Amino acid sequence: MALIGVFDSGIGGLSILDEALRQLPEHNYIYLADSLHAPYGERSSEWIAARSLELCRYLSSQACDAIVVACNTATAQAIAHIRSELSNIPIIGVEPGIKPAALQSSKGIVGVLATEATLKSDKFNALLETLPSSCQFIKQAGAGLVPLIESGQANSEETLGLLAKHLEPIQDAGADTLVLGCTHYPFLRKAIRKLLGDSINLIDTSDAVVRQLKRKLEHLNQAPDRQQHGSITFISSKDAQALLSMSQELMQSDLSRHTLAWQLECNI
Repeated sequence: MALIGVFDSGIGGLSILDEALRQLPEHNYIYLADSLHAPYGERSSEWIAARSLELCRYLSSQACDAIVVACNTATAQAIAHIRSELSNIPIIGVEPGIKPAALQSSKGIVGVLATEATLKSDKFNALLETLPSSCQFIKQAGAGLVPLIESGQANSEETLGLLAKHLEPIQDAGADTLVLGCTHYPFLRKAIRKLLGDSINLIDTSDAVVRQLKRKLEHLNQAPDRQQHGSITFISSKDAQALLSMSQELMQSDLSRHTLAWQLECNI
């Protein structure tokens, strides 16, 4: 049984944790939300890199066997530096699924909804350069969406209106595939379907991220015991009890099967 740290700027990484609990329920988890400083998407790359490393160092100090940087922005800006500084444990990042989107799009027109920091990052644009030029990517920053999701308004009329504005250029371009390029955005699936219908293909990378985590744990010889469910500790830099409440509201996993704890960390 392993102890896995999952870090995000806020509640977005709960989408990754949810998938991890589906595939790997037997392990113990620490979910760390830096909600006091969310969102990261509009902050400087230097700040994101420094803060992300600081939080991953904290998870390492808690004896985590692996860390998932469950934040697209933090992955884009900081993953290489984090891996260099914490080379003794596996660090798994997330990135927008533009490669599978390009393969799945029948029209060759793909919308990418992500944070400004992700879309401007060298990592994202280097990945974009490796894909066929025949595929057109409509990049759109989802400014303002993360704070609404963080405040529990994923399905509110205000969120629906803002989301409609962000999706308009993607819809106008005729995209048949939409990449959810922020771990917060899977919680907007219902709203996206309401606006765009069922014909558009939605791509998020939760499954691929957890499969990569599973491979890393196998290399560590962490033998699973599928008969048991591990513990989950929710840690927040702002309000850990609110984080736990949001997890129970947003996640599909049956959290009652796990031992739950929560704590506020003001010193991270």
